[in-house]
Amino acid sequence: MSEAARSLLQRWGASFRKGTDFDSWGQLVEAIDEYQILARHLQKEAQSQPNNSEFTEDQKKTLAKIATCLELRSAALQSTQSQEEFKLEDLKKLEPILKNILSYNKEFPFDVQPVPPRKILAPGEEEDLEFEEDEEEGGAGAGSPDAFPARIPGTLLPRLPSEPGMTLLTLKIEKIGLKDAGQCIDPYITVSVKDLNGIDLTPVQDTPVASRKEDTYVHFNVDIEIQKHVEKLTKGAAIFFEFKHYKPKKRFTSTKCFAFMEMDEIKPGPIVIELYKKPTDFKRKKLQLLTKKPLYLHLHQTLHKE
Repeated sequence: MSEAARSLLQRWGASFRKGTDFDSWGQLVEAIDEYQILARHLQKEAQSQPNNSEFTEDQKKTLAKIATCLELRSAALQSTQSQEEFKLEDLKKLEPILKNILSYNKEFPFDVQPVPPRKILAPGEEEDLEFEEDEEEGGAGAGSPDAFPARIPGTLLPRLPSEPGMTLLTLKIEKIGLKDAGQCIDPYITVSVKDLNGIDLTPVQDTPVASRKEDTYVHFNVDIEIQKHVEKLTKGAAIFFEFKHYKPKKRFTSTKCFAFMEMDEIKPGPIVIELYKKPTDFKRKKLQLLTKKPLYLHLHQTLHKE
């Protein structure tokens, strides 16, 4: 088993147990959140290209079916009149399957089919759809059978172990200024570290959904641990922040704007950085400011050095 596959399975297993624990304790809101977050991760893996995945096509089909069961359990917890509820005992039967997905070769215990997940568009892909927003009133909306409630994951990672002479960076995302802040549904920020060619240098992380919206600000107050020592980041690297929100009419999560920090801006204390129009330009060649108004992404940097 590769290190990447082992890491994914450990993370998914922990999330699965967290959800069933909340479920058994009667903490239904927390259980639903956990189930839907995990379902999204599994669906995303199931849809990945063969050369971009740690799993075979059969294993990905099993992951997609587990995701369907998580959504069924989630729906059962939200329903007061479900005739054929998907029970917690049923869901628990899937934990060993998920844990041993690489060697699992039996028939799946429930007759379910993978459900198409909510589409998450690549940066810029939403451009072609923006103009249709006001025209489509009668199409499939949030009430359609295959439209699940908007749930966004937090995929934040812990701080790396310290190394002598090396610096680690913690970025607190405090708030972002937007003229229509109050209208954003399920807003969150995707944080990535890219080289000059737009290649990831660290794992991509998503914040949880914003803690509150107030006037022209969306507040996060969440710490991001950059997953590489500052000294090991390549010359010309930058940290990107993509602000995303859910569009119920289209049933996809769209990038609204982005910001970035370059290496010479890494220093302790507060910093405000400018916002740019989508699509996200990881190579930083064609940048357009989002607005002339004094609206920015507000961060606070903490450096940790042994």
